Amino acid sequence: MPKLIQISDCHIDDQPMVMGVDSQRNLQLVVQQIKEIESDGVLISGDLTHQGTLNSYQTLKEILCPIKQPIFVIGGNHDQTDNLEKIFKKSLFKSFKLANWEIINIDSVQAEKTHGLVTQSALLELDQACLNSDAAHIMIVLHHPIVPMNSNWDDALSLTNPQDLFQVLDRHSKIRLITFGHAHEAAEFSHLGIKILSCPSTALQFNQEMRVGFNELELNENGTINFKTQWI
Repeated sequence: MPKLIQISDCHIDDQPMVMGVDSQRNLQLVVQQIKEIESDGVLISGDLTHQGTLNSYQTLKEILCPIKQPIFVIGGNHDQTDNLEKIFKKSLFKSFKLANWEIINIDSVQAEKTHGLVTQSALLELDQACLNSDAAHIMIVLHHPIVPMNSNWDDALSLTNPQDLFQVLDRHSKIRLITFGHAHEAAEFSHLGIKILSCPSTALQFNQEMRVGFNELELNENGTINFKTQWI
């Protein structure tokens, strides 16, 4: 069965210290663990860097060097598109396939804003991608939370139009899993049988948990998902 490792919100900057933690060192600890796990790829669900500088993406690439699996990335609200593309162009994706699964990316980022929005054109693109998919099962990834986090996280900083997104998602019975980052915490939800997962940050958690982590996602042939959040 395919397995993905999901990491998120690395917040690598030109200097090691970010938001009171050494985000470079913390990511190195995560990389040391995930490089030993047999998987089909590593998915990074946004906020690869803290300020989007070219140097920070180069630093991030160096830290990720021990990982031999394919790396798939999407941007977050802290990322700078041009610099991200310069360093990680081969890793950016609209969709990719693993066995009988297709993983589709939705862009939820608004320029110079923390909260997310899925535009009408992005919704139409998603709807068409799901219609055109010949995979048995679909996994959706975006940066912003699409459900209330039921924590001290400020939900006003999440996706502002989740109802528009769910109108599209509810039309496609192949969708089994939706995952996101941004909230810097691990959580599990469900919607009409669809599993919804939040990925912890490799930098720090906003809910005061003094650890960093990542998600292991096993995508079963029958459309079920086995997942585990691994903490360091």
